Amino acid sequence: MTNQNWLVTDHGDRQPFGNPDIPEPASYYRLYRFLTEVEDILATFHDDVSRLQAITPLVRKLLISSYWLQMEYKQPSPDQGWSVHFLYREHDFPLTVQMVCWLPGQTSTIHNHGTWGIVALIGGQERNRLWCRQPQPDHPDHIDQADEVILNPGDVIALTSNAIHSVEPLGDEPTVSFNLYGVTNFQQRYAFDVGSQTAKRF
Repeated sequence: MTNQNWLVTDHGDRQPFGNPDIPEPASYYRLYRFLTEVEDILATFHDDVSRLQAITPLVRKLLISSYWLQMEYKQPSPDQGWSVHFLYREHDFPLTVQMVCWLPGQTSTIHNHGTWGIVALIGGQERNRLWCRQPQPDHPDHIDQADEVILNPGDVIALTSNAIHSVEPLGDEPTVSFNLYGVTNFQQRYAFDVGSQTAKRF
């Protein structure tokens, strides 16, 4: 386990942040307490970077304490190649918590989330390609690859609302991740086609 925190901005910039070495909590840290504390952070901080910096240590604390979460994922079907298992989703609550699993040989679309997000890799190895929007006169949705990062178990990647990435499992085993997202602005969530340099709502 490498235990690295990465912050990815809207421009595809990647930088390490925070202290990834979180001691094991003295008492059991439950999901309901995590959700309450994250909600308090959202009421205190109103920009993506501040929120991500404050929430990431809590994600690490939760995963260290609540080992049962690491088994709460669904094995994807070979036809779909990936699966999402919601751990928590509530109407009008500003958080979505899910476990995501990708089979080897799959690649996600190039996309943003329209909200901040935190992904903690639990199993497998995953390549995240990071992209930057570079509007051109004939292609307002032109993107270029800005960077890439290989995530190993224990690594966390925190993405601002318009950060663009694509996900690719590496090796011969599925990847499993804990994913936390804010409220999605579906008017600002896109999938990008690097071949045609176009984007569509996602």
